[in-house]
Amino acid sequence: MILLISDLHLEEERPDITRAFLHFLQTRAPQAEALYILGDFFEAWIGDDAMTSFQRSIAQALRQLSDTGTRIYLMHGNRDFMIGSAFCREAGCTLIPDPSLVQLNGEPVLLMHGDSLCTRDEAYMRLRRWLRNPVSLWILRNLPLRTRHKLARKLRNESRMQTRQKTTEITDVTAEEIPKILREHGARTLIHGHTHRPACHDFALDGQPARRIVLGDWDRQGWALQVDEQGFQQAPFSLA
Repeated sequence: MILLISDLHLEEERPDITRAFLHFLQTRAPQAEALYILGDFFEAWIGDDAMTSFQRSIAQALRQLSDTGTRIYLMHGNRDFMIGSAFCREAGCTLIPDPSLVQLNGEPVLLMHGDSLCTRDEAYMRLRRWLRNPVSLWILRNLPLRTRHKLARKLRNESRMQTRQKTTEITDVTAEEIPKILREHGARTLIHGHTHRPACHDFALDGQPARRIVLGDWDRQGWALQVDEQGFQQAPFSLA
């Protein structure tokens, strides 16, 4: 069994999500061969050198799961793209690129966070290109901690304000990007998060059945996609 989750946006201000995630790690996750976390695991991340006691506690919980034999794979999201090797070593997880092609149930499956597919949001795409540039990342990682905290708060506030002002069409993935990215990687199944719109979209790709599975976020409820001999199944569960 494989489990995939995304968009937990873990932060101290949401202890309900943290409790639910820790319970998930202790009960459901140990049964899995692998756990994939497809981005926005944390609400914000300003560098491994700025890890808080809260973030370290999450790393320790992941390490406990990893030590039981469950492989853990972590992908950057738009909120936590500065997670680095130090956190991954402490958490016992492997950082994987976005996108990543993996084998699930004997078929190639493309994993993404999903924000790079939202090409109609031109302002965000420009910001994303700047933030992910290696030079920009080097500059950000070498800013004083106080400056990084201020910048992170500014970006979060602006993101929330702009998202409220943008239409659903702009903030959702661009449909034309889906077949393009699947053909590029030789897959007919795409799994991603980011949009917080859990669903399974079936369509035809070059005359063959294809699908796009959107993972749910952890806010009013939790979501996990389970892949086993029964197929791909995603269902919500209570955070209580």
